[in-house]
Amino acid sequence: MAKRILNRREFIRSAGTAAASVVVLAGATTLLASNGAWAMTLQTLPQREAEVLLKVARHLYPHEMLGDIYYAEVVEAFDAKMAASPELMTLVKTGIADLDSAYGMPWITLSKGYQLDALKRIEAGKFFQTLRGHTVVALYNNKNIWPTFGYQGSSAEQGGYLFRGFQDAGWTVEPDAEASPPAFTG
Repeated sequence: MAKRILNRREFIRSAGTAAASVVVLAGATTLLASNGAWAMTLQTLPQREAEVLLKVARHLYPHEMLGDIYYAEVVEAFDAKMAASPELMTLVKTGIADLDSAYGMPWITLSKGYQLDALKRIEAGKFFQTLRGHTVVALYNNKNIWPTFGYQGSSAEQGGYLFRGFQDAGWTVEPDAEASPPAFTG
């Protein structure tokens, strides 16, 4: 097998889009990029639960353009919460048991359609709502994904959006002069 060395640009691009797998290394559950570009060691979650949470996070907020690293960071942050709250571990084990019981087999082995159906069955429950709430905050507060969505971040600390792309959005309707007068600059 030929050895190929990635340049910096290829490395960064592949790190953001690599698929993740969950493995146990030296006794610790580890989220690992398929290309070995990144790895995250978890404190609390066993392998199976980490694998399910990674998949559930992607199902909850699916974005084809985001690599698994961003969803792995969601699971890593949830794992840190679980280290501080043993009740959360019980909630996760119960929630995954509910998912597994939906079709009488491990949820992770189901097809995508059946996985989504099983998630819909438990969406009113505490496990689903806790994970949904955590995922939306942990995923969209990640500054590394903001450029992917065209969001430049908060401008309040830099004087606002007036001179930082307020009129740059190409997808908005051009307002008439009465609805959008020139900016008052003093």
